[in-house]
Amino acid sequence: MSDAAAIWLLFGLALVAANLPWLSERPLFLLPVPPRGKREWIRLLEWLLMFGLVGLAGAALEQRTQGQLQDQDWEFWVIVLCLFAVFALPGFIYHHDLRRHLRKRRRGR
Repeated sequence: MSDAAAIWLLFGLALVAANLPWLSERPLFLLPVPPRGKREWIRLLEWLLMFGLVGLAGAALEQRTQGQLQDQDWEFWVIVLCLFAVFALPGFIYHHDLRRHLRKRRRGR
């Protein structure tokens, strides 16, 4: 796999993974839906779990394409976390705002 393909694969994986906690109502994507719905702190924990999984996938891709892992300081991880938060914005907006507006619009017809 080329370096460019690995980067695009990782970006796509990060975009999907960052939005999954807000698009799924099942805690940890496996458990049954709670009667009162999934709490926000569970969504945040899932989001952090997905961040860790994408980080592991990125490290695996780096090891495979480069043959070694580069040392990263804290600044790198803060920037990557902020980028992951930006990637999660569409799912967050859909869950907290857009879904409500779409339901109102369907009822109004």
